[in-house]
Amino acid sequence: MKHVYLSWRELEELVSQLVFKLNTPYDAILSITRGGIIPSGMIAEALKMKEVLTAAVLFPEHPSQRTTLSWPRFLQFPSDDLLKGRKVLVVDNLWYQGRTMMAVKGRVEIAGGYPELAVLHWKQSSSFFPDEEPNYFVQVTEDFIHYPWQRIDDSDYRVRAQPSYS
Repeated sequence: MKHVYLSWRELEELVSQLVFKLNTPYDAILSITRGGIIPSGMIAEALKMKEVLTAAVLFPEHPSQRTTLSWPRFLQFPSDDLLKGRKVLVVDNLWYQGRTMMAVKGRVEIAGGYPELAVLHWKQSSSFFPDEEPNYFVQVTEDFIHYPWQRIDDSDYRVRAQPSYS
């Protein structure tokens, strides 16, 4: 698997390409944390939208608890009244297995909203949903994408502060 390190300029170009594909206008943008926060903010700025909501979704991390049918846990999600009857653009940086996007899509639909799914990168062959796809994407890839907001090396965060005994 190839590693691709995106620059901020490359990210801007990807977001611009995505914006031109969208079926605007939208009533709200729903940003999936964490990867969707920056792209959705850039899209909101380009579309001059102020209503940007967030969804934080977790699936079990430990392999013994994780299956393809694992149920998501929504740590944060907009109330139904913010979604009902509204056209909502759901944004994430990447569709890998599709579980997060499909969980959010389902929850928006249950609330009575009309979700459209947008990602920068779609790992089509890794998706658990062969009959589903994002409504909008810029690139199909199997590469490991490193986005500019992600730290390549977080070793400086692993150094614990030592108390000073002077």
